[in-house]
Amino acid sequence: MTGLHIELADGRTAFKPGEPIAGRVSWDVNGATSAEVRLFWYTRGKGTEDVGLVDTVAFPNPQAAEQRTFQFTLPEAPFSFSGKLISIIWAIELIVEPGSSVERREIVVSPTGREVVVAHEGA
Repeated sequence: MTGLHIELADGRTAFKPGEPIAGRVSWDVNGATSAEVRLFWYTRGKGTEDVGLVDTVAFPNPQAAEQRTFQFTLPEAPFSFSGKLISIIWAIELIVEPGSSVERREIVVSPTGREVVVAHEGA
């Protein structure tokens, strides 16, 4: 049986740059040897995909089934962005080994609490 879960402390999924994000992760993975939660952004769209790892919290001596808390502070940039050719998506990800079990929770990071959307104007 495998189960991973990410819970944000206040249930929010939108944050401003510089804000803290706190939460709790839980897992139930037979023989867990390592567990960590990551804050990162990645691009989606045309061209080469890019990833920016912002911070990682490693959980020492993970048990097969348990809960741990985490906290990150968001950087000032980049903002969550959606354009015609490319998007920047922020996420928090829990990874538990063995088996590369992964749970991902997407979040929005921008001064307005909404992703920046760029509309393409035709000629």
